[in-house]
Amino acid sequence: MTESQTSQLGHFHLVARGKGHTLESDPMRAPYGLEIIESCITCPHREDRLFCNLSPIAVQRLAIITSASSYPKGATLFVEGQAGRGVFILCAGRVKLYTTSIDGKTLIARLSEPGEVLGLPSTVTGMPYELTAEVVEPTQANFVSANDFLNFLRENGEVALRVAQQLGQTYHTALAEMRTIGLSHSAEEKMARFVLDMTANLKEEKGAVKAKLTLTHEEIAQMIGTSRETVTRVLSIFRKKNLVVVKGSTLTLKDKAGLERLVQG
Repeated sequence: MTESQTSQLGHFHLVARGKGHTLESDPMRAPYGLEIIESCITCPHREDRLFCNLSPIAVQRLAIITSASSYPKGATLFVEGQAGRGVFILCAGRVKLYTTSIDGKTLIARLSEPGEVLGLPSTVTGMPYELTAEVVEPTQANFVSANDFLNFLRENGEVALRVAQQLGQTYHTALAEMRTIGLSHSAEEKMARFVLDMTANLKEEKGAVKAKLTLTHEEIAQMIGTSRETVTRVLSIFRKKNLVVVKGSTLTLKDKAGLERLVQG
């Protein structure tokens, strides 16, 4: 797959920043109900996100070198083994990062959340993308070319610090994934770890925690290193034990302590 083909996969709308182009007021301005963030300068989430919480001068520079794009579910941002052409700053939506073996088996490394910079390791090191990035729900991901991004790092020490912090977070996430797959003794323990990690930062209401589940059973299996059938069976067991209930795209954690006992046991 060529670079141009990858760029076109699912690409919905592009804005070239700093070159006289702006978003036009038309029905395509907010595809799929996305709240399009037109500029890093006016982004309402800047202070809440590690990489975006920069000084006004750095944010202004970032806005100049950034191209804003929105993508539908199933679009591909980049492909494993492709030459690193730059980074994608995830503004809204979620993206799954995965690797595929020669025999076709897929392992999902992680789900990226808004505020993360995708393609960071390959862009910084000059190596090919180590994972494939696929959109799992309508997403806005702003692109910065490799040359522009590296120059941006050289010019701004605080940006380099944010990059180091995110790389550190990615490292810890990878270790957590290794623990889930490699150190869990049963499928139930793997699923328990997955649910606890997924709901870790969500608020409890009336003794339960609700989370949006955008992954299929097949994708969950690819995250925890098991089969789709096993995921379905374990979720059924959890439901019967009143630990977890899944209805449509909503996962409800009803007994956190019960899942924690599975992990500790």
